[in-house]
Amino acid sequence: MIKDLKWIGIGIMLALFILAVSNNLNQNDFQLASLFSNGFLHENKVITIGRTTNSIGLDPAVLTDEESFRVTVNIYNNLVCYGQDGMNIEPSLAESWTVSEDGLIWHFNIRKNVLFHDGTKLDADAIVFNFNRWMDSSNPYHAGHFIYWNMNFGGIPGIIESVRSLSSDTVEIVLRKPYAPFLSTLAIPAYAIASPDAIMKYNEDLKNKPVGTGPFIFKSWDENGDIVLERNNNYWDEKAKVDQLVFKTIPDSDERIKLMRSGEILIADNLTTKEISNIKETDDLILVNRSYFNIGYLAMNMNNKNLKIKNVRKAISCLIDQNEMIETAYENSARAANTFVPPVLWGYNETIKSTPQNPEKAIELLKSVNKGNGIDLKLLVMEEARTYFPKPQELAKYIKKALSEANIHVIVEILPWEEVLKRGHNGDYDMILAGWNGDVADPDNFLYTFFSSENIKEGVISNYSYYSNSQVDSLLTLARQATDKSFRNSLYREIQEMIFNDTPAIPLAHTIPILGINKRVIGYTTNISGIEPLNRVNLAKEP
Repeated sequence: MIKDLKWIGIGIMLALFILAVSNNLNQNDFQLASLFSNGFLHENKVITIGRTTNSIGLDPAVLTDEESFRVTVNIYNNLVCYGQDGMNIEPSLAESWTVSEDGLIWHFNIRKNVLFHDGTKLDADAIVFNFNRWMDSSNPYHAGHFIYWNMNFGGIPGIIESVRSLSSDTVEIVLRKPYAPFLSTLAIPAYAIASPDAIMKYNEDLKNKPVGTGPFIFKSWDENGDIVLERNNNYWDEKAKVDQLVFKTIPDSDERIKLMRSGEILIADNLTTKEISNIKETDDLILVNRSYFNIGYLAMNMNNKNLKIKNVRKAISCLIDQNEMIETAYENSARAANTFVPPVLWGYNETIKSTPQNPEKAIELLKSVNKGNGIDLKLLVMEEARTYFPKPQELAKYIKKALSEANIHVIVEILPWEEVLKRGHNGDYDMILAGWNGDVADPDNFLYTFFSSENIKEGVISNYSYYSNSQVDSLLTLARQATDKSFRNSLYREIQEMIFNDTPAIPLAHTIPILGINKRVIGYTTNISGIEPLNRVNLAKEP
């Protein structure tokens, strides 16, 4: 009897403790609450993702790299999001929205009873706080380069005139002019909503201490590049099926294969040909293909005294043999690019064909502008593989060799990815291997980003060619404002023809990123962008 009373007393104390925890949640309490709500005998489910490159940061507003976004989409939510197919817009932190007939005034109804990971409440003021940070360069929390904002909204503050709260759960956004891909743009990971308290507390260091409303809570990021996230048991939407996500950085292909075979890594993205062949021989692993929703290209800086000459750029385009390039630098696992819009996307102009290799014509073009005696150019290249450049150094060697056929001497500069990004955004190169993984299923996401003169601003450059054509700018702007899709489609096809004629850059290839997934992983669904939240993914027990 005494023993029974003892256990009843312990049970009552434990229940009271859990109740106290659940009523006083802050960032540390989230973890403690998880311990009790899961039970002492709960078997932790951990999914480890093996990647070749570390994240640059975890503050999505100042990022552009895919490896960072693949982590942050699990920590944060946006006002709206893409469905699992990556194509259709769905509610997220905004439950619903309306827009005026002229497309300028948007009202978003903010979801109630949502908490940030630090225990603070989401409301309309929190949304406004984030927008003001992004769009106001004088804001004390506008720390870093807000590259996506510049690319999408045409500078600071750009096409957004004002953002204000009409009530505790209603936000009004007023645009200066209509913007057809507005909702799609708000779903991009860069526009995730962070805790205002965390922004004020950490400011620029938010990149190391992220606080959002998402299905997972940031736990740690070690010196080896391993990031650990833990399940948010108070998540407002479908709660995560696993307890932890571990994003493990493994640059060495052999080591990654070894860890995949042993089951220590359960998901691996951007597999090399060698890794793919090894996985095909393994019963426990399956391969999953993504879509051709990317582009790798050679951008030529038109501020360079040689590259500002159209015939020089045309000559360089005549020196690339895409078949040889794909065999050499892509191991025959890519599709030659004819233009800068992926062929899976509407607006793609199938009538444009890449320039055939013709060294003799290249030499003639150079001689016609008194450049036949030789040109020296530097090519900026990243050390690490990217989705669109699985072997960037091999590609650089090929380009160097190909251009030498016309007496163009290329000096290859190989630097870490983060340094290449910095120099790229500041225009510090002659030529650069540039690439893009599509964010949204809209040609604007590619063509405006690469070729609008609005995107030539030091520190936030995405128009790496420094290309400026007033007619192209006008058509890009018109396409952004038009709401008729067929009309927009015709504009984008025309824009591609104009860019092909001017040759500010050379499209090289589209790749099919391939994932390796352990068969224990259940419910992993890829989308077109290649960046998926993992709260719906589960893990079967080991046999």
